[in-house]
Amino acid sequence: MQLSQAGGKVIVPRRAGTRTATPTWASFVMPSADALSDAGLVWLAFAFAYGLRYRWEIGGTVPAADFQPFSTFYLPALLLAGLVMAVFAIRGIYVLPRWIGLLDLTSSIVGGLTTSMAGVILLAYFFRFNPSRLTFLYAFVIALVALLAKRFVVDRLRHRLWRRGIGVQRVLVLGAGTSGRRIIEGFLSSPMLGYQMVGYLDDEDAVAEMTVGTERGVVRAARLGRLVDLEPITTELGISEVVIALAATDAGSVERLVERCRLANLPFRVVPDLFQLAVDRVELGEVAGVPLIGLRDARITGWNDVMKRLMDITVSATVLVIAALPMLVLAWGIRRDSRGPVLCHQRRVGKNARSTRVTKFRTMVDGAAEQWEAMVAATDGADPRRFKVPNDPRRTRLGRWMRRWSLDELPQFWDILRGRMSLVGPRPALPSEVAHYEEWHKQRFLVRPGLTGLWQVNGRSNLTFDEMVRLDLYYAEHWSPWLDAKILLRTIPAVLSGRGAY
Repeated sequence: MQLSQAGGKVIVPRRAGTRTATPTWASFVMPSADALSDAGLVWLAFAFAYGLRYRWEIGGTVPAADFQPFSTFYLPALLLAGLVMAVFAIRGIYVLPRWIGLLDLTSSIVGGLTTSMAGVILLAYFFRFNPSRLTFLYAFVIALVALLAKRFVVDRLRHRLWRRGIGVQRVLVLGAGTSGRRIIEGFLSSPMLGYQMVGYLDDEDAVAEMTVGTERGVVRAARLGRLVDLEPITTELGISEVVIALAATDAGSVERLVERCRLANLPFRVVPDLFQLAVDRVELGEVAGVPLIGLRDARITGWNDVMKRLMDITVSATVLVIAALPMLVLAWGIRRDSRGPVLCHQRRVGKNARSTRVTKFRTMVDGAAEQWEAMVAATDGADPRRFKVPNDPRRTRLGRWMRRWSLDELPQFWDILRGRMSLVGPRPALPSEVAHYEEWHKQRFLVRPGLTGLWQVNGRSNLTFDEMVRLDLYYAEHWSPWLDAKILLRTIPAVLSGRGAY
């Protein structure tokens, strides 16, 4: 992001052709239509399931004595449709934020549909109704596919409309510090999220405009005034939502802004300081009436560790078999491209700060390691804890291409299979990097290093080191098999986009 200094106060009018989402439409009409369409899909799923079982006899011939008319399933189908709407509403599926994608929705939809179907089956058992189990199974599978397919289509349609400025939310950011700049950059570069970045308020006069280079060219966000101008500016510009992005040290200011937003009946969100995420680890207790506060251990232990290891073994073994031939081709290309070994073995700091060996395809010229310290010293403002160069001159021709698509990391699946690494976890650090760590940074060694992680799917090399470590700690404290699965699935588009890969 580039910052330019300019004087004066800039007011951003509503963009031509832009249609914002009205409160009634966003809070009632759309959720109601979403719920009713879900109910309709569930009903159709039951009808199709009935046809599969009783018309086409999928799953075995149905004896004449066991044949049931579709009217028998009217009540279960209606009940399931109603339960799906109720459970989905309780889970908040109909009022999710705009940035929630299909991947995040999947677990809620699967859980909600499973809960609803279990409720119907229990009621059927209680009232001694004994329909075909296969019909219920077919209905569940068809309904799940239909509900997910509907959301995929709606998601694609919404993004296309938002790109054209239809149904967007006009957003005002409060604060232009580190957090404010990051969120402003995100809004400006991601119109598909459905937000129009109108501008920002900040009490500092030095920066009057922010510009960000995107696929659509350079886009700008203007400083519209000071924080005291919040109410008149939101009214004048038709602001739909406010994002408060002040530093944690300005807690008093954040509290006052929150209260002002509430009094003005203005929707708002607060960007948290990543240090504050550790609050989830707090455990409360008491001894003889004396309250005690502790912190949960961030380590992944017990059955959680066993499940994670089983996933590592299964996935890494599968990938090694599938990628065996491409890896041989890459090895041949490395041999032809430059002098030196095919594989590069590096000592890294792993779990519990123990030394471990990590294997990668060689992407640099011979003697690249000896040039590293000189490059760090020669680069003004370089962070030795994670020094990266976008156009590193030490890379070979093939190495640049391999780094672009992260193909140099394929041999690390062997390290994962052997237990040196995990599929998901903190980036394995070099000993020379660890020498510059602060004490709190070393908490990332509580878990096994990973091939990918939250840092990989949230900016990769574009993140600062502190941001990367905080994401690593958040991952360790909130680990679940589903979180690993989501990170792995999000890694695919992150790698294919090549953003931050250097």
